[in-house]
Amino acid sequence: MIRNDARTLEELVAALPPEVVITDPASMDAYRWDRANDPGAGVPLVVIRPTSTEEVQTVVKIAAANGTPIVPRGAGTGLSGGSTAVHRGIVLSVDRMNTIEVDPVTRTVIAGPGALNAQVKAAAAAHGLWYPPDPSSYEICSIGGNVATNAGGLCCVKYGVTTDYVLGITVVLADGRAVKLGGPRLKDVAGLSLMKLFVGSEGTLGIFTEVQLRLIPAQKQPTTLVATFPTLDAATDAVLAITQKMRPSMLEFMDQATINAVEDATKMGLDREAAAMLIAQSDEAGSAALEEITRIEEICNASGASECYATDDPEEGEAFVVARRMAIPAIERLGAVLLEDVGVPLPRLGDLVTGIAEIAARNEVTIATMAHAGDGNTHPLIVLDPTDLAQQERAHTAYGEVMDLAIRLGGTITGEHGVGRLKRPWLADYLGEDVLELNHRIKNALDPDGILNPGSVLAPAGATPAPAQATLSPEGSVEGAEGSVLPTPGEQ
Repeated sequence: MIRNDARTLEELVAALPPEVVITDPASMDAYRWDRANDPGAGVPLVVIRPTSTEEVQTVVKIAAANGTPIVPRGAGTGLSGGSTAVHRGIVLSVDRMNTIEVDPVTRTVIAGPGALNAQVKAAAAAHGLWYPPDPSSYEICSIGGNVATNAGGLCCVKYGVTTDYVLGITVVLADGRAVKLGGPRLKDVAGLSLMKLFVGSEGTLGIFTEVQLRLIPAQKQPTTLVATFPTLDAATDAVLAITQKMRPSMLEFMDQATINAVEDATKMGLDREAAAMLIAQSDEAGSAALEEITRIEEICNASGASECYATDDPEEGEAFVVARRMAIPAIERLGAVLLEDVGVPLPRLGDLVTGIAEIAARNEVTIATMAHAGDGNTHPLIVLDPTDLAQQERAHTAYGEVMDLAIRLGGTITGEHGVGRLKRPWLADYLGEDVLELNHRIKNALDPDGILNPGSVLAPAGATPAPAQATLSPEGSVEGAEGSVLPTPGEQ
């Protein structure tokens, strides 16, 4: 197909309300990058901010007829470059599609893809219900983005990830058709599980315009335990022992570099000498929560913990959770970062954490590691000075070595942030030739012209993989994805 971008723009302007179409270069600039700050971001032809499924269909039909690529975008908090603008393409931002309707009888909510995770939580809470998936960026990340990357968060060790709560979606396909998949039924095995195919597809197979989510009764007030350890092995041994016997509602890990960065930012009195810290919570009913926390404390002590501190005070417990959520921005104060998102089976968590420390020492770079320890999903942050070219090279080497380590340990190159564009070079090694070919076959079947988020997740034929790039923290920022930062200009 021969691209005709001029006709695309002309037809979009004619078919859509003026407030939906943005062509001013300065206004469009805010939509070029997601949180990953991919240096390869293109300059879009136009930014579209639709308010309905019908308007999204109009955009896709015009784009498909003229061969113009479309990059779907939620809140712009992605950490893998999945919503990086492509040159002369359409950025389709769903931020205005933010309606929320709770049905307390069926314990479901229908949300627009632009609704924020925190807004859905608040709407559910008004009916005594809870939406569990909780990325550290829950206050500013969108439901559409959560579904696109199958986001997890701090509570996923017990409550699961986004896909466990998606009951139905409305999705616009690459030819402009809108299809509804799933619905309010808790059990439904009629036909292939197409809905699950779209969850985690990062905008490469279709564009979400409505999501139906399952809610559960409100979480009970948790009891919290904080344990510090003199060695990484002691901490990861405790994680493995805890998860073999119980399922706490939260089990988070921070290494020494992370602890010190958080202490610099919060002055909470955290133990700077500790090699690692675990934050565990139990939300069992009544005295069962204290009993579970007591058992966790016993395991931590048996694993060699230096100190354990338990509290059922809500504010005190939340302070430690907030400390974990702010770990990434605290580390970003140290310099630019390359942010990883690798996970392994729980028995290999110790090998991953100690292996990351060895990679940091070998390449003479700082790697601060935090983790959703209860499910083996780690977030190593490689800190670097963007003005030191030699250090940048070592950091990029370390980035790749962490990916390779995770694969060798039977793990994954991404647990919840997605592949996007920045992790695409490692996808073939992770999936293998046959599974990668199957991914391409599905992509080609649903998007034969390759207009949906081209270059994200799957490389176009003959493309040269791009190296990982540092994530820079711009001045004047707000808290962002996984506790990171976002540029403030424009609407993200």
